[in-house]
Amino acid sequence: MNVQAIREQFPILHQTINGHPLVYLDSAATSQKPRSVIDAVARYYEHDNANVHRGVHTLGSRATDAYEGAREKTAKFLNAASPQEIIFTRGTTTALNLVASSYARANCGEGDEIVITQMEHHSNLIPWQQVAKATGAALKYIPLQKDGSIRLEDVEATITDRTKIVSVMYVSNVLGVVNPIKEITAIAHKHGAKMVVDGAQSTPHMKVDVRDLDCDFYAFSGHKMCAPTGIGALYGKKALLEAMEPIEFGGEMIDDVGLYESTWKELPWKFEGGTPIIAGAVGLGAAIDFLNEIGLDEIEKHEHQLAAYAYDRLGTIEGISIFGPVHDRVGLVTFMLDDVHPHDVATVLDTKGIAVRAGHHCCQPLMRFLNVSSTARASFYLYNTEEDVDRLIDGLQQTKEFFGYGIG
Repeated sequence: MNVQAIREQFPILHQTINGHPLVYLDSAATSQKPRSVIDAVARYYEHDNANVHRGVHTLGSRATDAYEGAREKTAKFLNAASPQEIIFTRGTTTALNLVASSYARANCGEGDEIVITQMEHHSNLIPWQQVAKATGAALKYIPLQKDGSIRLEDVEATITDRTKIVSVMYVSNVLGVVNPIKEITAIAHKHGAKMVVDGAQSTPHMKVDVRDLDCDFYAFSGHKMCAPTGIGALYGKKALLEAMEPIEFGGEMIDDVGLYESTWKELPWKFEGGTPIIAGAVGLGAAIDFLNEIGLDEIEKHEHQLAAYAYDRLGTIEGISIFGPVHDRVGLVTFMLDDVHPHDVATVLDTKGIAVRAGHHCCQPLMRFLNVSSTARASFYLYNTEEDVDRLIDGLQQTKEFFGYGIG
């Protein structure tokens, strides 16, 4: 994989921040966009801008073809059985809320169980809290190990015949741990439960095959995988989606509207009321083309190498704590520099042109498990290099000096 050639395709990377070349290490929050995606969105607005599924004129037809073409690309990208199983949403959060509000509220009741983990992003925790409150179902947590990983024996012990839904993130946005989703799904199905996967941090970085995983629902966001913000998708098994009721009502999702009763369109359109995120879908399709051309296997290999390099280099810094497993982590490292608040670390790094994330990363229960209030996180993607990691290490050493830490 020619990283330098890839970097040339990202215009935003070629700038200086506070007098230093930009080192962008916050791709877990949002990735940067290649020229091909930017051009695809601009081309849509300049040449094809029209509403979809409605007009019979040329622009409407071209817009519809581009929008539905992106759905087909997304289905192939996830190895879904049909484009009908792909519902375009604003992102992972909206997709997970759709499952919680439509499927879960209709299928959970008093005495039922919903199983998640303490590492979940708030987007895959709060919706289930709300379902539990509304239905009387019990919310249960699979225990975490000291390094934040989960053991299958604990999964077996937590999921019971009363469990209706299991919802787990594929990859932790804090710990970098890759959860054994296929095995967890098998355990959930053995007990008759449905498996929901938060794929926000997995989809950009590794091949995802929803049919091999056998999950019932899978949610992801485009903006973390080189696509624009405001577009994502929910994959759902067709039979489940067909049985679910829409939660947004209005134009385009209807079949027939009467004065007192209405009926809905077939999949996937019954879940896409109103004018959809057309340009975002076009950008998502272009991003999928871009990632496929490079190869998800190559991207995953590159990020694993970067994460291992970063972990080793960070370990040379006195007074640093690194969270998550040592091995088998995706391309991110979450850490704390003793006696320096993570926000101060991020602020000093920014003066050196280095962008990292600081805070609770929308994972406050996990922060409490780790016995911290916040951490700093450096996350890598296909355009990052070992030189970026070296800049990070130098910046952290300078941060220590700035705060007078470790200077005798």
